[in-house]
Amino acid sequence: MIKTDILIIGAGPTGLFAVFEAGLLKLKCHILDALPQAGGQLSELYPKKPIYDIPGFPEVLAGDLVDNLMEQIKQFEPGFTLGERAETIEKQEDGSFIVTSNKGKRFHAPVIAIAGGLGSFEPRKPLIEDIEFYEDKGIKYFIKNPEKFRDKRVVIAGGGDSALDWSIFLSNVASEVTLIHRRNEFRGALDSVEKVQELKNSGKIKMITPGEVVGLNGDEHLESVVVEENGAQRTIATDYFIPLFGLTPKLGPIGDWGLEIEKNAIKVNNALDYQTNIPGIFAIGDVNTYPGKLKLILCGFHEATLMCQAAYQIINPGKKYVLKYTTVSGIDGFDGTRKEAPKAVVKAIV
Repeated sequence: MIKTDILIIGAGPTGLFAVFEAGLLKLKCHILDALPQAGGQLSELYPKKPIYDIPGFPEVLAGDLVDNLMEQIKQFEPGFTLGERAETIEKQEDGSFIVTSNKGKRFHAPVIAIAGGLGSFEPRKPLIEDIEFYEDKGIKYFIKNPEKFRDKRVVIAGGGDSALDWSIFLSNVASEVTLIHRRNEFRGALDSVEKVQELKNSGKIKMITPGEVVGLNGDEHLESVVVEENGAQRTIATDYFIPLFGLTPKLGPIGDWGLEIEKNAIKVNNALDYQTNIPGIFAIGDVNTYPGKLKLILCGFHEATLMCQAAYQIINPGKKYVLKYTTVSGIDGFDGTRKEAPKAVVKAIV
């Protein structure tokens, strides 16, 4: 059983920033996310794409924003459980909650903050016969440990940033990388496209465009894929097939928790603290809805801030919190570190 003050479901930018705001209030957080790494859509879908509406950053790459948020919350020592989905919730007699993941891990907290973006992300699977049989037997939708592909033959399908970036990375790990895309054009960062072109020219990446994987072969483990190219089919021997076609957002099991749902989003009280119809459960970021809702990262940051203030009152009933600007109070991390502005020096000028 993992115990914490606030269990945050969702490791996207809103969930990460909530850790910082909670830390200022001396509240500990644990983050649960179905994706294998922190960052949500920013890490999984467009890490190299620039974002232009983050205050103070005229332009910041999505992946860099995630890195900055992780650095910002490091001193508050949040716990992370990644690659697991929130499955069930049980309300306790004292008003707290126990959440169980799809892998059986349990979390106990007086406050739940659902920051799941557009919901629980599931990979978009290609329509190939028997694909489920080969899952975890040679088919991977996520790359958690690149070393798993060391000296292996890998086929990657897709035309976006993820397919390009992992083709580049694995070209120095796998014994053979083949990139397959249904079109000749790739939709990704220009430097990634150019790098793949260089690797293709040097023979470090094989490329099939336009082409499509239409079949899978192997008895106990994937042994080859069938590729359709220019109306003809051929078989390519491989150890792994990694289709990277993006993610499909679904509210998932959270939709069965008794929360008030409207158009696949969770209704909240935006007049006060973004609490749901169940006291102690909040929804912040793109996963919530209310009149005038804007699905923007900066709006999620604002919602996370007010949510933490309300969570403080639930966890510390009757205790008054006096808001102090960080420029005045500084920041004390749970790891013993302290950040503060240099103290003023009193000295006469003669």
